[in-house]
Amino acid sequence: MSTIALLRAEVLDANLDLVRHGLVVHAFGNASAIDRDTGLVVIKPSGVPYEHLEAETLVVTDLDGRVIEGRYRPSSDLPTHLALYKAFPAVGAVVHTHSRYATIWAQAGREVPCLGTTHADYFRGDIPVTEPMTPAAIESAYEWNTGQMIVRRFSALDPLEMPAVLVHSHGPFCWAKSARAAADLALTLEEVACMAWHTLALNPSAKPIAAALRDKHFLRKHGPGAYYGQGQG
Repeated sequence: MSTIALLRAEVLDANLDLVRHGLVVHAFGNASAIDRDTGLVVIKPSGVPYEHLEAETLVVTDLDGRVIEGRYRPSSDLPTHLALYKAFPAVGAVVHTHSRYATIWAQAGREVPCLGTTHADYFRGDIPVTEPMTPAAIESAYEWNTGQMIVRRFSALDPLEMPAVLVHSHGPFCWAKSARAAADLALTLEEVACMAWHTLALNPSAKPIAAALRDKHFLRKHGPGAYYGQGQG
């Protein structure tokens, strides 16, 4: 099986994971992945219901958004995905949803605070939110400018230590080295967004986790000194 055929299968499964996880309704959301050797991107087609998705219905483009394979138009969010691939070279896949709790935080224009170790296991700090987009950015190359807003928000952040963002008034984007991992992160983000909402409802004075405990939980799973789990073998 060719590299692109394998990538199609992976991206199809990731898109269907969003449905299985309850992170999307209707045709909301999309997953993509990139083959870094060729610079080709596989992404969900625009507006096609998830129940109609097959590997052959996915669209292959280059990093400039030109369609290489596929009879459908790519997701309208493709330019945002491409902006992230260009800015974050270690990223292999991007997932976008409108999952309920993460989107609530995005619509409120608030970061999801890191209140406990569940959050810290995957995200090394508060989930950032972008600035609101200007009318000029909305009216010209909206989706590309959405990506640029994310990139600017990460000017002082490591996208591998913080593999998620909330786009103000819109919703979450997550990324990882593989499409499956990015879809799993979208589920984790939704869970910690829900936990943060209910924690602050129960105790409005709840404070972020101590930095030492946050870093311990993140670094024991990620980075060169990670020791959680059974490794890659």
